[in-house]
Amino acid sequence: MTQTLQGGPRRFSLRRRGAPYLFIAPFIVIFALFSVYPLTFALRLSFTDWRGTGSATWVGWDNYAYLLTNPAFWSSLANSGVLWLLIIPAQVVVGLLAAVLLNNAKLKLRGFYRTAFIVPFVTPLVAIAQIWIVAFDQNYGPVNDLLNLVGLPDIGWLTTSEWSKPTVALLFLWKTTGFAIIILLSGLQSIDGTVYEAAALDGASRIRQLWSITVPLIRRTLMFLVVLQTLAVFQMFTEPFVVTKGGPYSSTTTAGLYLYTHITRADLGTGAANSFLLVIVVMLLSLVFVRLLRAKD
Repeated sequence: MTQTLQGGPRRFSLRRRGAPYLFIAPFIVIFALFSVYPLTFALRLSFTDWRGTGSATWVGWDNYAYLLTNPAFWSSLANSGVLWLLIIPAQVVVGLLAAVLLNNAKLKLRGFYRTAFIVPFVTPLVAIAQIWIVAFDQNYGPVNDLLNLVGLPDIGWLTTSEWSKPTVALLFLWKTTGFAIIILLSGLQSIDGTVYEAAALDGASRIRQLWSITVPLIRRTLMFLVVLQTLAVFQMFTEPFVVTKGGPYSSTTTAGLYLYTHITRADLGTGAANSFLLVIVVMLLSLVFVRLLRAKD
């Protein structure tokens, strides 16, 4: 009888301690199967030569050495870097100004504008890319027709190295700026309105309020947006793949599109190494942006 009384509470205590782990066990199993294992497999694969069939041959650091000495790899990173310069600063400025306007309670049809800005983001990207191909066609596109109306010559938007990157960047901006506006709008709505009232009483102009109050108070939101969009730019694949096929002369072969070329050649070991190098690059850039944009206490 004494053993039963002593053992009962002990077993009940063990059940109580094990219950939380039982509840989170499905997540741990799913995370291990679909995240930890693929990541570990890809890391091991990056040190091998494997064509998708047969046994993998261990090659050590050869895949990484090949990529780091390959001009095409650095060219893809440079293309992504140029696209980043064309996209992120413009998206932050335009998105912030649009978010400030949409945050104004006195703006008429505010709900309609918010919906209109997010529509491109939820529209299938391939459909938008097909429209871009037609609109920016050098011979029959309406964009060049508009230029001809004002006396300007045709521009090879998709056929020249000088204009292909801006055209792809414009597609990315049109597709994702609505998402950026929503992110920035959420940050703006967390600011107490009395701060602006106090600033207005002190004689601060709207521009001064924007620079000295709004930007510092949403610094964390800006940091989140820049890091998220940096990842998206360096992973960009569909836009150049559908619109320009990476051309002309590999001018729009982004880091994400160059990674795809290893898959088409069934060079999976080099592709895995390329993906980890890309992760390192994006991680370093993200750390820089976090350092520059982090909020100060």
